[in-house]
Amino acid sequence: MGLLDILGLGGKSESIQDFVSKGAVIIDVRTAGEFREGHIKGSKNIPLDTIQTKVNEIKNLNKSVIVCCRSGMRSAQAASVLKSHNIEVINGGGWQSLEGKL
Repeated sequence: MGLLDILGLGGKSESIQDFVSKGAVIIDVRTAGEFREGHIKGSKNIPLDTIQTKVNEIKNLNKSVIVCCRSGMRSAQAASVLKSHNIEVINGGGWQSLEGKL
């Protein structure tokens, strides 16, 4: 397992498009201030420091999740938290890069 795999950026068994086709929700884990400066239309802002307290809310969405942030580091942490709660999640990396893949 390489560094990219640990960060959730490498060896994805499912692609962003697979998640999008399943109707995945996009969760941006940047701060509210960063989110206000720009974000993917329709994405939800749940900052990383609150993700643990929002697990039940996210589960209640009954959707796959794509997490993103500025660079992919915080979203990797968020993906790890959500995976530990059996939520189907993929790290979308930086929001601007992800937006270009949608």
